[in-house]
Amino acid sequence: MEEAGGLSSVIKTIRLSETDSTNRFMREYTGEEGELMTVATTDYQTAGRGQGRNTWESEAGKNLLFSIKTYPRRLQARRQFVMLEAGALAVRDALAAYADDFTVKWPNDVYWRDMKISGTLSECAVSGGLVGGCVIGTGVNVNQRVFTSGAPNPVSLSQVTGRDIDREELLQTLLARFAWYLGLVNSGSYDDIHRLYAASLYRREGMHAYRDATGGFMAAIERVEPDGRLVLRKADGELKEYLFKEVEHVI
Repeated sequence: MEEAGGLSSVIKTIRLSETDSTNRFMREYTGEEGELMTVATTDYQTAGRGQGRNTWESEAGKNLLFSIKTYPRRLQARRQFVMLEAGALAVRDALAAYADDFTVKWPNDVYWRDMKISGTLSECAVSGGLVGGCVIGTGVNVNQRVFTSGAPNPVSLSQVTGRDIDREELLQTLLARFAWYLGLVNSGSYDDIHRLYAASLYRREGMHAYRDATGGFMAAIERVEPDGRLVLRKADGELKEYLFKEVEHVI
């Protein structure tokens, strides 16, 4: 395990050649932490996962796999979704420096057009109605060109741009963006982050195909609630709320 300085003295970066899960590593980490955040990044992850039971495919040494541990100030548990919003927006912003057409697909993915390039998983500890430590794990497809897991629509940044990408440069840009969003969280500017998230949503305009437990239907995004619930307006005008994994886009 190699340890190195991050963007500044307030960010500590821990570099692992291989681990089962950077989120698991950061949850159990008891060493020195950065003043603002602590980051664990690895070249290969043997048990990475996304929301629910999803797994994350990543070729060794090709992509970004990292987890950030931070302690948001006075964040109420009912607004903890803002941490997932901040993580996804930081990825979208960093990728937007390389190409256009990146959006955030509710709740936690980043898409290029209709293809998935990144996923973010936020795990926050709650006590007394406030959020304590948060571990935010992210995978970004950077230089991988072949995907074999059967995932329906993966894409990498190198496929988008047609060239190999400096992973360290991308990571530092991404951490800088997350630090900016974390500043908004710590100042209580949750609604500002929520508005940016809403403006960045995949398929944020128009009617599109969805599927829930009852089958397929057409709907438009009405809004995302501050607690993360997705509200869809169906073709007949009915409004329906969904929690994570209760509805999916049909692509």
